[in-house]
Amino acid sequence: HELYPRQEKIMLHALLPLTLLLSGASGFTVGRFVKPLVRQPLITVPKMGAMDISFEELDGSGVRVGVITTRWNTEIIDGLAAGVKEALEECKVPDDYIFETQVPGAFELPAAARFLALSGTVDAIVCVGCLIKGDTMHFEFIADAVAKGLMNVGLSTNVPVVFGVLTVNEEQQAKDRATGKDNHGISWGKTAVEMALLRQSALGAKKVGKLEGLGFGGSDGPVDKGGKVGEKKVMGF
Repeated sequence: HELYPRQEKIMLHALLPLTLLLSGASGFTVGRFVKPLVRQPLITVPKMGAMDISFEELDGSGVRVGVITTRWNTEIIDGLAAGVKEALEECKVPDDYIFETQVPGAFELPAAARFLALSGTVDAIVCVGCLIKGDTMHFEFIADAVAKGLMNVGLSTNVPVVFGVLTVNEEQQAKDRATGKDNHGISWGKTAVEMALLRQSALGAKKVGKLEGLGFGGSDGPVDKGGKVGEKKVMGF
């Protein structure tokens, strides 16, 4: 049947809200009544900087720190190690109280850390490495094994071990975290000093002095016939 003009207006008014609703949901514009939907940008997680964590003033003049680095990704490792040593210097750790050695790759870090911890020559250890994700599962296996291995060394030897291993998706991410104000080595070095001091406090260990040898707690060495304390034998690598 033919509709009268008044009926047409009634039906148009009834259909208009539904049309606007559907057009808004689909992102299309109907006339001048509906604005097109604007996609909101995804929220990105900000990069964690090296100094997002704060440290109190630390006196590391009486602690010995081991720094073990890998030979993979030399440019990145050198930058991280420089950051560690910068932090140790800021914390007043003497140069001759810093022990440095290298291992081939990150997988060897836990074994080297355990050797050093058992030698009794350091109060804390920083293990520095860099793992960059590739096309295979190699990255996942190594990262998981190294993290668990270093944690086990710290718990089993009572020597704090700092996890200074970057685990990144691409090389540029590693470079960003190995240079400038975002150099993660800075916070790793300060963490080592803080944990060394905490260990000394918790276990009642006396600060190691230059004349007290390399052992934890600075226990006396052998006594000679004259009753004087002799020089303690140095152990380590």
